[in-house]
Amino acid sequence: MLLLPVVGVLAQSRFAHLNSQNIISEMREYKVATATLADMQKKYQDELNRTKEDFNKKYQEYLAQAEGLPRNIAERRQKELQDLAQRQEQFQQEAYESLQKAREEALAPILQKVNDAIKAVGEAEGYIYIFDLSSTPIPYIGSESEDITDKVKALLGI
Repeated sequence: MLLLPVVGVLAQSRFAHLNSQNIISEMREYKVATATLADMQKKYQDELNRTKEDFNKKYQEYLAQAEGLPRNIAERRQKELQDLAQRQEQFQQEAYESLQKAREEALAPILQKVNDAIKAVGEAEGYIYIFDLSSTPIPYIGSESEDITDKVKALLGI
């Protein structure tokens, strides 16, 4: 007798699932953001390549002249090469951090828009839980769970 109310509640429960990454990858905003980020990454990579080539050129010049240089000039050039290498490493770290920050800033409104759409579909359809398969591995999904990917896409205009 005590189990009847629980069984009744479970029978009325509605569960849904989707894969938000599939939705996000089809969004126009995501495509624009990834193109912008790819362009930014290319610019950083080009600059890194330029500084690497500059370092390699100076290093080769140093190697070619090292034996004939007085000790204090050789030490000065070694220090110059070390400084170049450190600046290059620092720039590489800064570039990585800048790209990460730009990625987070570009994706935050997209993720928020998708989450808002998922919430709106969930509330409108009366779901108790909506599982995102891209972030929560679920080994089994029963036929009672509804795939709401198309509903969320429709709400987003995809």
